[in-house]
Amino acid sequence: MDRGYIGLCNRNGSVLTTRTYLDHAATTPIRPEAAAAVIDGMARWANPSSPHAEGRAARRALEDARARIAAALGWDGEVILTGGASEALAIALRAAGRYETVVSAVEHDAVLRAAESDIRLPVGEDGLVDLDDRSSLLAAFDPREATERFAIQSANSETGVLQPLDRIDALRREAWIGRPITLVADCSQSAGKLPLPPADLIVVSAHKLGGPPGIGALLVRDLALLRPTGGQEQGYRGGTENLPAALGFAAALEASRDWFDRVTMLRAELDRIVRAHGGDVIADASPRIPTIAAYRLPGRSAAAQLMRLDSAGFAVSAGSACSSGTLKTSHVLTAMGIDAKAASEVIRVSFGWTTTADDVERFAEAWRAMA
Repeated sequence: MDRGYIGLCNRNGSVLTTRTYLDHAATTPIRPEAAAAVIDGMARWANPSSPHAEGRAARRALEDARARIAAALGWDGEVILTGGASEALAIALRAAGRYETVVSAVEHDAVLRAAESDIRLPVGEDGLVDLDDRSSLLAAFDPREATERFAIQSANSETGVLQPLDRIDALRREAWIGRPITLVADCSQSAGKLPLPPADLIVVSAHKLGGPPGIGALLVRDLALLRPTGGQEQGYRGGTENLPAALGFAAALEASRDWFDRVTMLRAELDRIVRAHGGDVIADASPRIPTIAAYRLPGRSAAAQLMRLDSAGFAVSAGSACSSGTLKTSHVLTAMGIDAKAASEVIRVSFGWTTTADDVERFAEAWRAMA
């Protein structure tokens, strides 16, 4: 049985259905290196904040994991360990205080909740913030206005579209007249896969890259950008430190990335097959991370597609795992100008370190049958 398969068994252990997992943007299987590190961390049961010898040993292990996470990501600033990406985003955005936060219209729900009343920049049909409309962008960055933070994702969790954060960084630097503007980058889907963008605060999630769930990180260029609230993590996050998860996080980041080139080719081939059989590749011409693709099959609802694919043994989704069960139209597709009917026909297929050519070939056959 290859790594892309998951077997569902009955009580006597016999396999009922052999399944193919293609929902890595929701979560990816934990890497064996990370699982081993978590088990090792379970033996280091002391509280890292305790002053005794056992606690000090746990603290040394925690700080070593923190340093390894920073080194694996190529980050030379501070690392605040959190319970996940959503918490890291909340910490990054709550420090804006009386100032507004500018966000793109296609941000993850966690960002839109944290910046509910703030300024939203529209995107084009390609899913990208329009950087040619310099007047509106510079107005958003105008230091005479109540703007302090710009929060934007690196890779969209539904379409895979990559925002040009390097160009956005250049624009906000151009607008620094008297008061700097902080750039917050949500790299939940791209960290550990693509280089980090130029940003002051960067959000990372462990379970999106083969680490354990329940841990993430906020990478901080300057701690003065944040508002301390007391507790652990230098006073920026309360709660006992999760040493086993931190060790698993570090191990996942240090694991080989030789799979990334493979899935880049596999995603390109699946795009071609979908186009050839009457499907649409959402944001086809835009720069996209190779691990995420959104496909539309005109005339067939996403719900019907998911039911058929699930019964055929394929795990895929209809957008972000945080909102795909709500039955509401995707705010990402709506922001791109896709009407409600077309948006309701879009599914997401996402790839990871376990994805094989056989997985994609089997899915392509199932797609052809539906189309």
